Amino acid sequence: MASSVSVLLFGITRDLTGQSKVVVPLSEHTRVIDLLSRLHQDYPALAGIKSLLVAVNGEYAEQDQLIGYNDEIALIPPVSGG
Repeated sequence: MASSVSVLLFGITRDLTGQSKVVVPLSEHTRVIDLLSRLHQDYPALAGIKSLLVAVNGEYAEQDQLIGYNDEIALIPPVSGG
């Protein structure tokens, strides 16, 4: 069964896509790496961010973590401070 998941975007990811949230198709066995691959296809500028992290339900996720239909997904870009 195919569905979709909303991905929250912050900082440079929001700037590059022009959106604060995007909807991505999600299959039953989608992993974080699959989601990133799809986002890079849809928004090639995101591929240039080297330290992009993904949070699933408020926790940093490994690339092989499975994503569920009700999960809260967020892209966390690198931050700098001074």
